[in-house]
Amino acid sequence: MIIIVRIGILTCSNATHELGCSSVSCLADLRKRKGAFAQHPAEERLDLIGIISCPGCPTVLGPDKLLLRIKALAEFNVHAIHLSNCIIALCPFKDKYLEALKSTYPEINIVAGTHEENITREEFREKVRNLFCQPHKNMIDVILGQD
Repeated sequence: MIIIVRIGILTCSNATHELGCSSVSCLADLRKRKGAFAQHPAEERLDLIGIISCPGCPTVLGPDKLLLRIKALAEFNVHAIHLSNCIIALCPFKDKYLEALKSTYPEINIVAGTHEENITREEFREKVRNLFCQPHKNMIDVILGQD
């Protein structure tokens, strides 16, 4: 008998919106059952229900804002929510988020990770830091003719 497991993925809004991450590695490893998706037994069919990004680096309301976002997945009866590798590697609030998710949704399997990692988390953080710190132009530069 095939068991259908409804999966949601939570991504980092900075990685998604500022760095253009399209979750390709997460989705590929979901299909291939690699990385954190390998923990699901072979008799389970993984069905991706949705991908949602976190609400951004928070204020003291971070967990509350996150729970509002997760509600959009939880109400579609997901069985597991995977926090993307970028959240696990980069987010200083991940432990608070994991705690809030697990206590609010004890019936949902909250998983730390998605795709296989091909470099250490420290190397990943350093590479991402370099991306965020690159000089870039914005609308003010165009308006002021500084392009």
